[in-house]
Amino acid sequence: MTATEVGRPRAAAPAGRPVRSKLARRRRRAGILLSLPAVAVVVALLGVPIGQAVYYSMTNWNGITATWIGPSTYATALTDPIFWRVIQNNGLLLLAIPFAIGIPLVIAALLNEHVRGWRFFRSVYFLPTAVSWVVIGMVALQFFALNGSLNHFLGDIGLGSVKTNALAGQGTALLALAITFIWSMLGTNTIIFLTGMATLDPTLMEAARVDGLSRWQIFFRVTLPLLRRFVQFSFVVTVISAFSALFSLIFVMTGGGPGLGTTTLEFFIYQSGFAQSMFGTGALYGIILFVIMIVVGLVQLRLIRSEDGEGW
Repeated sequence: MTATEVGRPRAAAPAGRPVRSKLARRRRRAGILLSLPAVAVVVALLGVPIGQAVYYSMTNWNGITATWIGPSTYATALTDPIFWRVIQNNGLLLLAIPFAIGIPLVIAALLNEHVRGWRFFRSVYFLPTAVSWVVIGMVALQFFALNGSLNHFLGDIGLGSVKTNALAGQGTALLALAITFIWSMLGTNTIIFLTGMATLDPTLMEAARVDGLSRWQIFFRVTLPLLRRFVQFSFVVTVISAFSALFSLIFVMTGGGPGLGTTTLEFFIYQSGFAQSMFGTGALYGIILFVIMIVVGLVQLRLIRSEDGEGW
């Protein structure tokens, strides 16, 4: 070795990279091993029942014996006009979602301004969240019935001629169900928006007031854009509830009637499986509902992961 070679600084030994890569592999293997028990529990509690439902959805199952038919059951279901009538009801109920989100958003904005009696009103608006959906359905049944509170109110103000049994007609019954659904989501969405508003920087509002913006201008130009994530979360929760949480309301208020007027996909699963003992058909519609919920979940992830500059 020459003097020049002795004085020359040595290059960094690449031995550190293999060591780090071995450590990373060991950590990865340890993470996988530690996750296996949790994965096994999830597979046992969710994967196996879902797999069984997929299997039974391709059979003629009466709860005791199952006769294999095959994937053609899905083709039969998707060409059934009753199925699309039920999906239509779900689609019409989705029209209530803007009201189920917009009304609580306005209420939360007013409560956030600490108007007179805001603590009392906050408790009142939170009431639907604390009450069972069965109780909500019973209250709505008494409200919309022929001799209910709504018709008594119409009679008291001189509009007795328009009194009607709202739950007796298909269109009016679905409208009554939609109104009840909006009211039932009032407390949940109001709390979501109040929570979001509590996280906002008050200096932004003060700066907007100094610039001369009114309260509603501040709400639409400052508050609402900053609540985008909370609005997205509220939207997903409301859509999921519209598809999978209305069974109690429908069972108590209308029983799915009149006819198929208020039968949703969720209630149709119950009717097929337990009312008609067509458990294979019920499992099939359950899988379809499960796929719809997966799509909603993927939309949620897309919204959450979207960049701040993207649209709603």
